[in-house]
Amino acid sequence: MGDPKGWWHPVQGMGWIITSVSQLAFRCLQAPPALRCAGVLLGSGLIVGSGLVGWLLVAIGYHIHPLIGTAVGSILLASCFAARSLREAASDVLSPLQTGALDEARLRLSQYVGRDTDRLHESDLLRAVFETVTENATDGVLAPLFYALLGALLPDVGSIPLALAYKAASTLDSMVGYRDSPYTDLGWFSAKTEDVLTWIPCRLTVLTIALLSCRPLHVWKLCQRDAPQDPSPNSGWSECAYAAALDVQVGGINWYRGVAKPKPLLGDAVQPISAQVIDRALQLTRWSILLWLAVFLFTCFLLSLAQR
Repeated sequence: MGDPKGWWHPVQGMGWIITSVSQLAFRCLQAPPALRCAGVLLGSGLIVGSGLVGWLLVAIGYHIHPLIGTAVGSILLASCFAARSLREAASDVLSPLQTGALDEARLRLSQYVGRDTDRLHESDLLRAVFETVTENATDGVLAPLFYALLGALLPDVGSIPLALAYKAASTLDSMVGYRDSPYTDLGWFSAKTEDVLTWIPCRLTVLTIALLSCRPLHVWKLCQRDAPQDPSPNSGWSECAYAAALDVQVGGINWYRGVAKPKPLLGDAVQPISAQVIDRALQLTRWSILLWLAVFLFTCFLLSLAQR
């Protein structure tokens, strides 16, 4: 369904808390140890708090009526997945690009990525869209799904608290998890926590993409060769898996506020990145979702048989 336009989103609340606490910490604290302690409190508080609030809202809903509890839980859980948002973001940039309106494509892309977009050529724009789609496939779609399914196996916990807790960790990482000043100390805990929480879902994503490509050894070998070169323990693996499966190459020079930052090359440039390749990447994500759900349901079926 996607997120209805105009509706309040839980990530907005998380973002408001992160911004407010960060501004307060920068005003009141100067020493790196103090900022690190504030980062721990911010990260752990938001992650645990998001999970507890989700659990409480669903519990209140069920206390009123089972249908209300189901509706509240469904809405909260749906807010954790960004599959449709990724497709719409890609389409938003590709639409003017396909008509040759590069300036419009650059402007729209700037809404979704942190890199400078004002001088990107068509191939760079396509690479940026592909990298955004494939990196966020893990932390925006499949990792929340992993924790939702894990929570579903824990009746006393449930899907919503774990999925929302992961969403909070991901939001923290995207807002304060930077190595650059002023977030170096405040954001270190958030960055490390998100890396740890994403590690298993990311590797499962790589394995899933490798299987769906029908060339699992090829994808795995390229990921082992290239992904460790990326400074991130997860995004490089996710991007490389899609690149290897689709025979394209990502990485290279990106510009941030006028400063060039090279990223390692991932995959082999057998063919150029195109709109069709990006659509196939999105299709791989959709098939991955369905495969994970099918495996989960089959596992539940086997567990139910074992308990009889």
